[in-house]
Formats: sequence, C-alpha cells, structure tokens
Amino acid sequence: MEGSVLERLDFGKMGYGCKHYRRRCRIRAPCCNELYFCRHCHNEATSMLSNPFDRHELVRQDVQHVVCSVCDTEQPVAQVCTNCGVRMGEYFCNICKFFDDDVRGHSMNLQYMIKFCFINMLILLLLWVLHISWRWTCLRVDSWCLLLACDC
Repeated sequence: MEGSVLERLDFGKMGYGCKHYRRRCRIRAPCCNELYFCRHCHNEATSMLSNPFDRHELVRQDVQHVVCSVCDTEQPVAQVCTNCGVRMGEYFCNICKFFDDDVRGHSMNLQYMIKFCFINMLILLLLWVLHISWRWTCLRVDSWCLLLACDC
C-alpha cells in the first residue's frame, strides 16, 4: 500500500509545467480569473495586451485556487490534489503559493534562509530574552523570514 501511495504522489513528476517551472498544477489568477502555469506566464501574457489599462501583474500570495494538471480538478491551494492524490509540486510553499517539481535549488535556499536569516536570529534572540515560547515563535518567524526572502 505504501508503494502505491508514493507512486501516486509522484505520478507525472517533471512532466508538466512551463518554461519557468515544472509543476503539476495551474494557478487561477484572482485578478483576471484565467489559468496559468505560473505568475511569470501570467505576467508575460498580460503585459502583451493591446489595451494598456488591461495590463496587470499577478500577486502570487493572492492565489486561492489551483487546477490539477493530471485530473483537471479545481481546488483551494494545497500541495496534494484532493481528487487524484497527486503531489502538485515536490517543493511547495503555502505562503508564496509556489509549486515546483525541480527541487534542486529550493532545499538549499530554504535551509540557508531558515538557519542563517539575520532578521530571524535577532527576533529569536529578543523572544528568548523576553521568555516568549520558542517553538511557536520559531515557526512563525521562519515563515515570515521566508516570505521576506523568497522570490519564487
């Protein structure tokens, strides 16, 4: 059973996406209600519109829905498809609303940002001095730090 679950999660890995990212979902742009593989594809398409007033950029943190590329199910942003069980991106950030199957660069960047973010260290030191819960705060600060540093 375990093997079949892992096979399902990885089904289609690196087989979908665009020139910017490999991912198994498309994002529903909240600004124009159109589907794109990523914010870069959206921004390239909308920057070419003939009417300058129609041109706009996607704020990735505003994305609320994705469409699974394997089963075509629209759903709220999540790493795993609620219908077919496919992982829409090996790397997933719920803050950035970012998915990518090509994880080679992301894991190193995440480790670096979490462990060595100067802002994070200062805030954690301050919280330790003020005797504020370390475990709860660490997750919040790491997420905040990633939000500041991530340009996915």
